[in-house]
Amino acid sequence: MTNRLSWFIIAMLVLGFAFLYGPILVLITYSFNANKLMTLWGGFSPRWYPVLLQDAAVLTAAKNSFIVAAVSATFATVLGTMAGYVLARYRKFHGRVAFSGMVTAPLVMPEVITGLSLLLLFKAMGQFFGWPERMGFSTVILAHITFCMSYVTVVMQSRFSVFDMSLEEAALDLGAKPLKTFMVITLPIVAPAVVSGWLLAFTISLDDLVITLYTNGPGSGTLPQLIFSKVRRGVDPTINALATLIIAVVATGVITSHILMTRSEKRRQRDIQAALQTNK
Repeated sequence: MTNRLSWFIIAMLVLGFAFLYGPILVLITYSFNANKLMTLWGGFSPRWYPVLLQDAAVLTAAKNSFIVAAVSATFATVLGTMAGYVLARYRKFHGRVAFSGMVTAPLVMPEVITGLSLLLLFKAMGQFFGWPERMGFSTVILAHITFCMSYVTVVMQSRFSVFDMSLEEAALDLGAKPLKTFMVITLPIVAPAVVSGWLLAFTISLDDLVITLYTNGPGSGTLPQLIFSKVRRGVDPTINALATLIIAVVATGVITSHILMTRSEKRRQRDIQAALQTNK
């Protein structure tokens, strides 16, 4: 019975991973297809990568996407960390329910509604305050910060909820100021969660299409918009090459961050063990 169950679990895992990653492997394989027709294999060839790298529109859209994603993820991480800290540490304050609802609303709100509401907001601000004069990078970044912050808040609230408060209390008892305690004690311990939140926000911002369509303007087009416009006219072989490069960049970032966080956690555990042995 146990062997049958184990084989069943293995089979389900294989099917699950095949369902998730099979299409990605097919896409990567066809990015090296020599044939211009997507449905016919014409032999192995990297011909579409030089073509892609010579496309000025693709390079501009890629630069725009990475700038928007990096800036949005950074601000969203700062704001999300602050919001998560407040929600985890201060469980009873006036307006907590409303604050929590506003922070997490973009998680459940359809992107069409979020994009339309932000478009109307920016238009109203332009009429009453004179800013923004037109849609562009600033409006896209503000829109991305709005919904990326919610994801970071959920991650950081979960991390702060299980944080060992005795470490902060010990630092405060030894005379450290609250700000210094947070920067020296709390922040380094929750750093892996901060990095995870930043990567999550970066990925979501890089992938967003609907909200970007509502809030961008001339010269601020992103990769998802470019891919969407190309696919509507027919699948171009360069799209597979572009998607493969994006997958490579994101995978490299995730693997690198995982290695760095693992090493940091091991170093922290060694320091704790050394401190305990010294106290003995």
